[in-house]
Amino acid sequence: MDLPRTAAGLCAALLAAGLLAAPASGAPDRPASTREFGNGPERNEIAAGEPAVAALAAPAPTTAWKPARQGYPRQHRLPLPPENPDDRAIKLGLVPYHGIAPRLNALQAASNRVSAEVVGHSALGRDLYLATVTAPESAAEAARQDRWRALIEDDPRAAARDRALARGYKTPVWINANIHGDEWEGTDGALRVIERLATATDAATAEFLRRTRVYVTVTNNPDGRIAGTRANGAGFDINRDHATSSQPESRAVRDVLIATQPLVMLDEHGYTGTTLIEPATPPHGQNYEYDLYIKHALPNALGMEAAIQRLGYAETQRADIPFRDYAPGDWDDWPPIFTPMYSMYHGAIGHTVEIPLRVNRAEYTTLPVEELRRRSAINTDVASATIEAALTYADTHRSALLADQIEQFRRGWAGEPSPSIPDGFVDGFGPEDRYSTTFPRAYVIPAGTPAAARLVDHLVAHDVRVRRATSAFTLNGKRYAAGTYVVDMHQPKRGLANVMLEAGRDISDLVPQMYDISGWSHRLLWGAAVDISRYAAPRVASAPVAAATATGAVTARKGRPLALTLRDGADVRAVNALLDRDVKLFRADAATVVLPASARRHAEQVAETYGVRFVAAHGIPSGAPVSRPVLGAAVAPDELFALRQMGFDVRTVSTALLNAGADLDGVDTLLVSSGLSYAQLNPAGRATVDAYLAHGGGVVTRGATGAAFNTAAGLLPATAVTGRGDANGVVAVQNTGPVVGAGSLPNSFVYSPIWFTGAGFTVEQRYGGDPLVAGHWLPAAPGVGGPEQAAGQAAVVSGTSVTGSRVVLFGTEPLFRAHPKGLYAQVGRALFWTAAQG
Repeated sequence: MDLPRTAAGLCAALLAAGLLAAPASGAPDRPASTREFGNGPERNEIAAGEPAVAALAAPAPTTAWKPARQGYPRQHRLPLPPENPDDRAIKLGLVPYHGIAPRLNALQAASNRVSAEVVGHSALGRDLYLATVTAPESAAEAARQDRWRALIEDDPRAAARDRALARGYKTPVWINANIHGDEWEGTDGALRVIERLATATDAATAEFLRRTRVYVTVTNNPDGRIAGTRANGAGFDINRDHATSSQPESRAVRDVLIATQPLVMLDEHGYTGTTLIEPATPPHGQNYEYDLYIKHALPNALGMEAAIQRLGYAETQRADIPFRDYAPGDWDDWPPIFTPMYSMYHGAIGHTVEIPLRVNRAEYTTLPVEELRRRSAINTDVASATIEAALTYADTHRSALLADQIEQFRRGWAGEPSPSIPDGFVDGFGPEDRYSTTFPRAYVIPAGTPAAARLVDHLVAHDVRVRRATSAFTLNGKRYAAGTYVVDMHQPKRGLANVMLEAGRDISDLVPQMYDISGWSHRLLWGAAVDISRYAAPRVASAPVAAATATGAVTARKGRPLALTLRDGADVRAVNALLDRDVKLFRADAATVVLPASARRHAEQVAETYGVRFVAAHGIPSGAPVSRPVLGAAVAPDELFALRQMGFDVRTVSTALLNAGADLDGVDTLLVSSGLSYAQLNPAGRATVDAYLAHGGGVVTRGATGAAFNTAAGLLPATAVTGRGDANGVVAVQNTGPVVGAGSLPNSFVYSPIWFTGAGFTVEQRYGGDPLVAGHWLPAAPGVGGPEQAAGQAAVVSGTSVTGSRVVLFGTEPLFRAHPKGLYAQVGRALFWTAAQG
């Protein structure tokens, strides 16, 4: 459509076309709701009553998004998605996903301040939009901004001395909206701000845009926005994925964050009854430069609180600022999985904003449309007001924000310890807020395995600097080969490097509870060998790494049979790829497969594709060939995702499906961790399961649901003992068994840990004598359900039932949120073993 260029004409045209929202008016007389914690399902479970979305995984992009090398505006006509009358936003009077692209296209056509582009795709393939609002720039001016941005990170000392940079660097601010699909109004509030900035005619706005770039990822979760689900189309909570980057949506915003390097960012969420604005409670992430963060985060939050108060609604007369208002552990910023916490490692002052009035889930289906729209109008006003206030803070304090981002990167390059923050540094700062770590001098990652390559590529994708030694060297008495990777911790984003590679910390005695997970470690859980050098960096010539060296190989002489040991998820994927090619594989033991010399060409191709290593085998084992198992899976979305990543043929099952007549014909192994209760099966469903077990069908279980299935179906005589429900973290384990235990890591991950007592089964893995390495695990009651009670107990067991079913029971979480990559092979070995009857 042709639109007028004047601001007044543009506003009128957009309003007439229904592309611009009229401001809400009126202050309803209603008391604020009580704040609620735990909004949304844990462990990526779809909340009760939510429609399930098909779990489809988009492939990882081959290159990260980066802004084009041109000036502003850099406009693209966004493709228009088909109209969807079932988009859940429509009922709320909000912009449906199919209405976003036309709105941005109209603004681009009408205003030279707005640029829009596609920066990625959702799990179901929908476009992810980035809108940039700024005053026009020539190509040369934009290139200078890029050079300054790079200088801030690469040479912060020089950046601090650069007076032209101090005067002319445009303040970058990033707004991320609608990361949880059924928390809609951040998108609408952000669009309102974009439209105001695009159409305003006052001199102050023009000057602001000459000093600022505003970046908006308009909806980070279009799949969930349309379907009215918290999760994306693969069933993942994207706001738990930033340290792992398993999902295309989190990878897209990661790349936007790295490329734009914002000074301030907001992540717009809902709904907590009373507007919630971070900073958060302790425990604070120990790898932050927290003094540089809190000095801005608290006053910025206060400014946002004042902005919502000025709206005049009864529901917005105060905000909850967790740092100020909540008890330790109620709303913490400890893990790097949330968008604002992750962004802090890239130099941003990050805030989660939770708009107040619930319009999703039960309220969506039970409240009158008029009430839902009244609430959504208020929520949109709140989102818009918080964004506007944050922009004001960023502009007013641009010099201090810029200086502090430079200082964060300078400390990293210098290897300085984080300073001790005194009590009263900001109002309310006390001993309970003081967290820090000691950064090592370097991490060293020997090359040659798919796990090492995966970890290095992950670090590089997250803007952690990794170098490759060009010759052999010795460090701390250990000899390393040429090609070894070195993460020198004198680098600008050392906090991010360390939060991924350190073990973490047991914080159980420091806070009574945590909002989400408390332990993770790419070093301990991703399968790569990683050595810590506390005090010395290697003295060796090295080159920066853009991508890890290929690791695949076939090392046996021609004419020899080949062996592949299943140590990694890539090895499992390779086995399934060979089986897809009808290559005959034979089992040497539960952890090793052998293929004949005649299959060497297939092995070479698979080795190149998946980075795995085939070695010489002593001969072809006797016995039947390994067959590709068909899995019947009653599992959580993250587990389904990981199983398909490993190449398994997965058919989803559940109590409801079996009760409705679904069969298990052709299934080799039944996985049970979520959504299948033997006790709730009707006679037909129970007969189906009983017939499957009577014929020796394999079973693998995880968690309380799986343990209950084992007991009810009478499989293994193992009694499950449960730890506290919110206990989670990295644990030490002892590997004792031939199936899961064979070649496994000395660490695992737990969430709601379980251990098994009894006899008549094989213990594959035990919890260590002092099991919790990092995380939060308190007893459920004195002497009950704590790590002391789990110490030495069976974490994973295997055995054969009276009907001949091979069974493996996991009390750990080897596929949790697709994060602990080094544990995947445990599941793969269990599946191949249980699928092989007799």
